[in-house]
Amino acid sequence: MSSSPMALLPDVELQPGKPPMLRAEAISDVPGWAAGHRDALRAVVAEHGAVLVRGLGLRDPAGTTTVFQRLVSTLMIEREAFARRQVYADGVYSSATWPANQPMCMHHELSYRLEVPSLMLFACLSAPTSGGATAVSDSPTVLDALPKDLTDRFERDGWLLARSYNDEIGATLEEAFGTEDRGAVESYCRANAIEFEWQPDGELRTRQRRSAVVRHPRTGDRCFFNQIAFLNEWTIDPEVREYLVDMYGADGLPFNTGFGTGEPLTEEIVELINQVYEDNTVREPWQAGDLMLVDNIRTAHSREAYEGPREILVGMAEPVRVSDTSPSTEVTHR
Repeated sequence: MSSSPMALLPDVELQPGKPPMLRAEAISDVPGWAAGHRDALRAVVAEHGAVLVRGLGLRDPAGTTTVFQRLVSTLMIEREAFARRQVYADGVYSSATWPANQPMCMHHELSYRLEVPSLMLFACLSAPTSGGATAVSDSPTVLDALPKDLTDRFERDGWLLARSYNDEIGATLEEAFGTEDRGAVESYCRANAIEFEWQPDGELRTRQRRSAVVRHPRTGDRCFFNQIAFLNEWTIDPEVREYLVDMYGADGLPFNTGFGTGEPLTEEIVELINQVYEDNTVREPWQAGDLMLVDNIRTAHSREAYEGPREILVGMAEPVRVSDTSPSTEVTHR
């Protein structure tokens, strides 16, 4: 009888308030180790939603890219990015450009797309002097902890993401769509159920309605899967928000979210969602060389404010179509 994949790994350390952790020691061939333990690591993620591997000694983009490639079948090229990233290889990026003194609240990567990564890979090449953890939160737990009348409405109406593209804040057209050609951008939008409107100054504004709740493709668990709170105006630092409104107008914010009906979210609702995430967050400070795997549908992740240099590589992997996850709100193409 063959042994289970989990038997190949040391015991998973489970501590309150921390993500599951595995310690790897004295490994000379890290890509080979990753290939040999791929199924075992994926089994840990399937059981716990995430795992932090400590001791691999990841130090450079090239070696880390090779490790990512050994751990997954498919790395995704990012489309519809909301912030700038450095590209190291197809499907391998820097963390999103975001002010170090401002947190990136809990979210599921690219949850506003029709095709999303089901697995996220993070590797720490340089750890900050303080803060900067990539914290995680269990999505089914968050869904159950939110008020039922609120989740019922999100299930019924979905959520709406409104974006304004410019060359100063957030991702540019080329960074988001891979092209500046208007025709190609419009074709992408039509194919991906995104309403679009060009402004007189050439700025593009888009709106896309998405499901806020999906079922996990493996377990069938209901997951609060979105970026409702993270990309909302009330999560932006108040001084930054005031500046952006003065510069671009209330309708010209780089991004904003609302109910799927178009009704805006109140500050109290956004604060409530973020508080429920915080109440169900686990975290572990990065150490240089760490690797983290996160189930992107079951598990939300954040980036906490930090000080000092921080270099995290990101891989988006194993794409799934949201239409295959029993979304609570159907997306219709126009």
